[in-house]
Amino acid sequence: MDFNMKKLASDAGIFFTRAVQFTEEKFGQAEKTELDAHFENLLARADSTKNWTEKILRQTEVLLQPNPSARVEEFLYEKLDRKVPSRVTNGELLAQYMAEAASELGPTTPYGKTLIKVAEAEKRLGAAERDFIHTASINFLTPLRNFLEGDWKTISKERRVLQNRRLDLDASKARLKKAKAAEAKATLWNDEVDKAEQELRVAQTEFDRQAEVTRLLLEGISSTHVNHLRCLHEFVESQTTYYAQCYRHMLDLQKQLGRFPGTFIGTTEPASPPLSSTSPTTTAATMPVMPSVAGLAPPGEAALCLEEVAPPASGTRKARVLYDYEAADSSELALLADELITVYSLPGMDPDWLIGERGNKKGKVPVTYLELLS
Repeated sequence: MDFNMKKLASDAGIFFTRAVQFTEEKFGQAEKTELDAHFENLLARADSTKNWTEKILRQTEVLLQPNPSARVEEFLYEKLDRKVPSRVTNGELLAQYMAEAASELGPTTPYGKTLIKVAEAEKRLGAAERDFIHTASINFLTPLRNFLEGDWKTISKERRVLQNRRLDLDASKARLKKAKAAEAKATLWNDEVDKAEQELRVAQTEFDRQAEVTRLLLEGISSTHVNHLRCLHEFVESQTTYYAQCYRHMLDLQKQLGRFPGTFIGTTEPASPPLSSTSPTTTAATMPVMPSVAGLAPPGEAALCLEEVAPPASGTRKARVLYDYEAADSSELALLADELITVYSLPGMDPDWLIGERGNKKGKVPVTYLELLS
């Protein structure tokens, strides 16, 4: 019991001495051992790395899971070391609603068929999103968290120890200075000065040792940057794969919807392009559509022979191709981005499609892939 009491009293005395030294430094009443410029630069770089890692981590979490309640739930599961329950993505939930709507409204109707096709695409998009979130969490978020919860905590602990060692060193310097001043006035014995010098040597040794330990940890931030750089490349790769999958799924869906007979007949609004267009002229509404003529086959039926179709006397326009397009069948015209073609509409055509001509080739082309030129 006496030993514990003595240890507590000793710790309290050390804490008080450090507090006095720190306070006097703040008021400019005591000298402070300054770290060299290289060490200060290492400290500044470490602090900057920690701060930006936290911000990037938090914002990436928001990107992957915009719902704050879901993020809190996942955080609690992680702290409790329990598996996070599987959560349906928004795309998968939308697919479920669309499939149920098609079942109730009639799966054989044009609207029902379209709902089913879009639901299948949304389900694939949801699965792609789930894979992206999983990959990004493992390859990007986890290494960032490991740094903050592992390496950074170690660095912070050793920095606090270094701060205490410095305060002890400066307090020892102050005691020696006072002892020498008192000795000069013949008010202290020489052994008091010797004791203060011995304390200073011990404090200097401990400070130097701790400074070296802390310096090595701070220099390890360079390795942290290399590791985070590798993780950043993997994050970009997973995000690229995800968006490429989404683009491919939507192109496939667009082709499927374009081949539904009469699905969009009577619509006045053009379909949205697969990517945002930079030109306001990209719209089917600006292309004149000739009135229906009796005897022509209904839209979507193969009775119309494109080789026998002649362009109208008026109403043809030039168009620039925005994206590559692979023809789904012989009635369509394959397109290459940035090429110029001649386009026009025929009576009764689906407004989302035009007839395109390039040289001696012609075929149907989707309006959303074109920028109509004046």
